Amino acid sequence: MKFQLIITGLLSLLLVACSDKQSANPATPANKAAQPAAVIVKPWYGFEQVSAGARVFQENCASCHGKRAEGADNWRKAGPDGKYPAPPLNGSGHAWHHLLNILFHTIKNGSPGGQGDMPAWAGKLTDDEIVAGIAWFQSKWPREIYQNWVQRDAAARANR
Repeated sequence: MKFQLIITGLLSLLLVACSDKQSANPATPANKAAQPAAVIVKPWYGFEQVSAGARVFQENCASCHGKRAEGADNWRKAGPDGKYPAPPLNGSGHAWHHLLNILFHTIKNGSPGGQGDMPAWAGKLTDDEIVAGIAWFQSKWPREIYQNWVQRDAAARANR
């Protein structure tokens, strides 16, 4: 339930942060001359979630994903079993290509289709702990990566 509230809050934040006060009257000369400015969106998570997420990550995730979320050295290469090792979650891997609900689902239910060895954390971590873990590793993402992720996540929500 709290996860749904967080998602709703994130979407609301994106809508407010992405609104342009000048767009109320697009015929104004200022709008015609104005160049689109890059919108910097504040993270959906807060300090308390990141702090809690640091503990959750170190206790449950770091053994595979690394203490700094750097992932396994060979994360791009499938092992003999055809499964991929733990990817980095610090913004240097592909995690930012996944929407928030997909990140949450993967952590809660494990790797999809036998693609990796990610265990299901349902029953071991609460939804709030999973969300806090995501907040922690997203806090490690470079700003440009996070901004790209926000745009992808918002676009996917708009197309639902």
